[in-house]
Amino acid sequence: MKDFTKGPIAPALIEFTIPLVLGNIFQLLYNAVDSLIVGRFVGKEALAAVGTSNPLMTLAILFFNGITLGAGILIGNHYGSGDHDKMRRQISTTMLAGIGFSLVVSLLTILLAKPLLMLLQVETEVLQISADYLRIIFIGLVFTFMYNALAGSLRALGDSMGPLIFLVISSVINVIGDLILVVGFRMGVHGAALSTVLSEALSVLFCAVYIRRKVPVLHLGKEWLIFDHTILKQTLAYGTTSALQQATVQLGKIGVQAIVNTMGVSAMAAFTIVNRVDDFVYTPQQNIGHAMTSFMAINKGAGEQKRMRSGFKDGMIIEIAYGGILFLVCFFLARPIVTLFTTDEEVILHGTTYLKYIAGMYFLPALTNGIQGYFRGIGDLKITLISSMTNMGVRLIFALIFVFGFGKEIEAMPLSYMIGWIAMLIVEMPLLFRSLRNMRAESVSDS
Repeated sequence: MKDFTKGPIAPALIEFTIPLVLGNIFQLLYNAVDSLIVGRFVGKEALAAVGTSNPLMTLAILFFNGITLGAGILIGNHYGSGDHDKMRRQISTTMLAGIGFSLVVSLLTILLAKPLLMLLQVETEVLQISADYLRIIFIGLVFTFMYNALAGSLRALGDSMGPLIFLVISSVINVIGDLILVVGFRMGVHGAALSTVLSEALSVLFCAVYIRRKVPVLHLGKEWLIFDHTILKQTLAYGTTSALQQATVQLGKIGVQAIVNTMGVSAMAAFTIVNRVDDFVYTPQQNIGHAMTSFMAINKGAGEQKRMRSGFKDGMIIEIAYGGILFLVCFFLARPIVTLFTTDEEVILHGTTYLKYIAGMYFLPALTNGIQGYFRGIGDLKITLISSMTNMGVRLIFALIFVFGFGKEIEAMPLSYMIGWIAMLIVEMPLLFRSLRNMRAESVSDS
């Protein structure tokens, strides 16, 4: 477990970030393999069934991620302050509330699977298998929450390697399960869903065993049954704000996709390609911000305000340096990267133009991710929500103006992104300077 309250800051942030990055990249690769197995060995109907279930699954996961992120900030505060009793009550309350909520959501989804999918305009020919897949997946929703809660608790204490190990093991088991149930026993989407649920259940088991053996501070015993209404209220205040922020970003992406869909198949294909590249290059920027969140939360609890300021500075340097590397790679290798995905010259042209534009702007999300990590870490989640809403709202407005007002094509997307990020910084920067100034004044008065 990494002690963020002592020692050099930049190496600690990098060491914490690397497992987060590897975990996300591995997850992206796993998702691609999972879809490949279903598409190749079952058929396009099965692949469509899996795809049409994603919005509902993503919505549930975003909510749980928001709750566990909010709880993680509070856990980090309590751990940093040395209040292990309150930290344990925070963990047990979050776990009990989340298990109860996930069971209710599972039951409702199982009962209402078809009506929900019909709201998403799922084709009749795949409606039944989509409903079957969704019902099985949501049976395992409780395991999804439990893993996120346990992994989030470990990360809040400075351990990002443990969750990475469990993610890798779970993903490998899922792929093996797909091969056995989908390919071997020809169970179709039912086999794919069962494999996912089994891998999630095993990831919870592995995580619990790891905590039992390696993390004494999380040996709760009978304290797992403690439920504190006051703590739940604070957790929901943090968690729902975080969940709303993530939902805002997701809705913004859907809106942009809808605009791109009016540009024709080549532009849509190019947009899809660059988004896949974005998944790999942008995720580490988010992970650096998450590392800053854990660092800030733990040191806030420990009252180390000077170290918090230093951590923010070092984190921003890492973010900007990484943004510079992204620019060099994606700008000068734009065409070879896009060519990996397609041989269609029109798509390559659109994709190369889009990727070069977006590469020149990667330093902007580097700044916004670092600042978001800071505000999450000090517990001011309203600012992260407002700034994200500003970003996505401005992005959509200018995308509409550029495409339908000025007749621009794919280059409209990165331009609208740039304006959205700048608007986000305009909201954040004054609040950031005020917060840092207040923190400096408090540390001087305490000394």
